[in-house]
Amino acid sequence: MKRLATLAMLVGTLFMVPLHSEETTVSSLLPVDLPPPTAAQSASAFVPSVVNSVSLAQMGQPQGLTLSGGQFQSGVDFTLPMDQVITNARLALNLKVSPAMAARNATLQLMLNGQPLGTVPLTATDSDLSRYQLDIPAALMVSSNNLSFKINDGEAMQCQRDLNDKYRVTVLPDSRFELEGQQLDIGTDLSHFPRPFFDSMQMSPTSIAMAFGATLSADAISAGALISSWMGIQADYRGISFAAYHDRLPEQNGILIGHPGEQIGGLTLPQTTQPLLKIIDNPANPVYKLLLVVGKDEHELRAAAWRLTRGNFTPQTPALDVTAQTIPLSKPYDAPRWIPTDRPIKLHELIRKDQILTAIGIWHSPLQVAFRAAPDLFLWDGETIPLHIGYRFPTENWIDEQRSWLSMTMNDTFLHNLPVNKQGVLETLWHKLGGDARQESFDMPLEPYMIYGDNQLSLYFNIVPKENAPCSTLLNNNIKSRIDDDSWIDLSHTRHFALLPNLSYFVGASFPFTRMADYAETVLMLPQNPSETQLAMLLDMAARSGNATGTALGHNRVVLGVPTGGGLQELVRDRDVLAVTGMDQHDFNHALLADSPFITHDNTLGVRAPSLWQKVQRWMAGDWAAEGLEADRYFSSNEAWRGFISFRSPWNDERLVVLALGSSDEQLSHLHSDLASARINAGIRGDAAIITNENGVRSFRVGEQFPSGQMPPQMMVVWYANQHSVLLAILGLLVGSLAGWLLYLTLKKRERKRLDPENSK
Repeated sequence: MKRLATLAMLVGTLFMVPLHSEETTVSSLLPVDLPPPTAAQSASAFVPSVVNSVSLAQMGQPQGLTLSGGQFQSGVDFTLPMDQVITNARLALNLKVSPAMAARNATLQLMLNGQPLGTVPLTATDSDLSRYQLDIPAALMVSSNNLSFKINDGEAMQCQRDLNDKYRVTVLPDSRFELEGQQLDIGTDLSHFPRPFFDSMQMSPTSIAMAFGATLSADAISAGALISSWMGIQADYRGISFAAYHDRLPEQNGILIGHPGEQIGGLTLPQTTQPLLKIIDNPANPVYKLLLVVGKDEHELRAAAWRLTRGNFTPQTPALDVTAQTIPLSKPYDAPRWIPTDRPIKLHELIRKDQILTAIGIWHSPLQVAFRAAPDLFLWDGETIPLHIGYRFPTENWIDEQRSWLSMTMNDTFLHNLPVNKQGVLETLWHKLGGDARQESFDMPLEPYMIYGDNQLSLYFNIVPKENAPCSTLLNNNIKSRIDDDSWIDLSHTRHFALLPNLSYFVGASFPFTRMADYAETVLMLPQNPSETQLAMLLDMAARSGNATGTALGHNRVVLGVPTGGGLQELVRDRDVLAVTGMDQHDFNHALLADSPFITHDNTLGVRAPSLWQKVQRWMAGDWAAEGLEADRYFSSNEAWRGFISFRSPWNDERLVVLALGSSDEQLSHLHSDLASARINAGIRGDAAIITNENGVRSFRVGEQFPSGQMPPQMMVVWYANQHSVLLAILGLLVGSLAGWLLYLTLKKRERKRLDPENSK
């Protein structure tokens, strides 16, 4: 029988259809919504190569991935642009291995999209860092990917206790994929927007080119700022920057903004009687695209830019005539990305749609609740922000309820460890008698200083098995720990009140300009003839604002030069001013800083010496911490620098000016990367912040501060007394001395009357 079966199998192979591999074509790799390149395009266009990388930090793991404590497998999801075909890929894997793990001679298995990539040894080296380079089959790299890690020796350690600090492998955040590919031609179709300029699938920072005509106009720059702010919203955590082109075309993809018939780098914008959006091939290479935003005046350009950001274009639409647009007006503090302050807000309202507040199994990642807040939230001394946490641990008899807890941190600051059961003598006794002593809610008062512009609440269920728990429980993924839906945080009793200027508010949330998130009360100001770097920095500032609030700058206004009269002066009188300049813009700087605490000497920034009366005023106000002399010495001792200064608006004492400037355009161009550094952001405060390559950031408070926000007059008196306790004590001493002297004179007069009534008459 066995021989017959073998013979049948041999005969069957003669009639089997032979297996073969089918050649992969470019069109087969295209996303379903992208047309394949035509023969004419393939013949006339050079398909450019694309080289980029995406790191583990950019995949949303800024601390890397750690395998320890019984969690011996983990992974991360990442995406790649849809309009690129990967032709070559390599993984640079950087590991940190604990000595105990290295001694076990275990291996780390890697898988990409369910396919094995190989294993790397977890062995000891001269340091605890190990670096590997792995070639990745390009065919495995698709738009949405999953990279997973597993310690092959993990099963042998499952029954060992207290593994957290002993056996540990960390995939460092600088581990990255290095990719080479080809750019695909997606055609001239507005329905793909924001592609090819920005792709939401790209996890690395994006740079967008924006071009303007030979004669720069405020209305075109204003439309550019609107589009830039919307792009900043789309970029979110990925990072985005802008390159400005003055009367020249980008070599790759770019957005051109101007008036009908205007020329930009030799390309003439279409003649049109109404706002127009049109996407065309870049004359330098048809694979790249140019988006034309055309309008004859500020109203039309704003309408075209706003319509572009609304999307919903019909497929196969290369051009669109824009009708009148209704752009909504913001209300104070209505930014969508800021936590509401008019009611308690549930934690489940703050998480992303792809998040849940449920942890599965023993080993899991912390539950993260990220939220942003207006930076000028104010509470009186002693007041706190209520945080209510409802939570539930699994009800398993193998859990050590005495050593398990819910760990809470806010912005990396430890808050509390919440126990499984209520603590106390009576509660413990009741629990031993079989009663229900579970603690499933907790009210945590948060100190006001714990809330920043950008916040993250981390919740981790630290479940500890009992010593006699079987090994199978350690792999139990059928248990759930969850945060209840009635958990909330309440900022409704806070006020919006702060002392300005304060540059930490600006770098954190573009405040005070984002008080009205659409910049309805803000003027963007540039010199009369700004450089490309200065223009690009203004677009970057607009993108940062949109990213901070989630609102596009639909009502921003741009002014070129310092207004000296007419309607423009009336405009800046009612608005805050965000300006960008360089030290070579002498006339602009002199006019803008004329009534400020700052002064310019040729290409040097300095601090204006206060007059005697100003010194007396500041002393009487209790402002004894000014650092004008120190700042002036620091400014004069540095030749290459960039930074920010802020001061009261010369047109309105209740408004503010923030000025981004640099000793040169080369220095100014570094501000974008500076603001991406958490260390530099944390060091910017006061009303003057100067950044150098050698010393990092130095901040000073030079000018006077003024209160701004919602505070009733009677409470302002209390606040002022609280802020100037020393001055209040001096005034109290003076008043007490005067009252004592008057009382002394009165008593002496009565003494004379009593002792010598005849002469006293």
